[in-house]
Amino acid sequence: MRAVVSVIGKDMVGILAKVSVECEKANMNVLEVSQTLLQDMFAMIMLIDITKGNTSLSDFAQHMEEVGKKEGLIIHVMHEDIFNSMHKI
Repeated sequence: MRAVVSVIGKDMVGILAKVSVECEKANMNVLEVSQTLLQDMFAMIMLIDITKGNTSLSDFAQHMEEVGKKEGLIIHVMHEDIFNSMHKI
């Protein structure tokens, strides 16, 4: 099973590292990362493997939202199936 993590916020040093560390703590492996800068705004999408996670996806998503607020970022986590369903026409 996989999930999508999106991160948006003002660019600063260490965003990728901070999000990756939280994935590692939850035993969720980062499979793919796409990131870009739009002037001073940072945007990233990560695909993570949640199969061996040590917490529920719901708890992880809530934790990541809290991490985002602390860091001045918007972080959303959703199951890949929901992400794919949202983007089908």
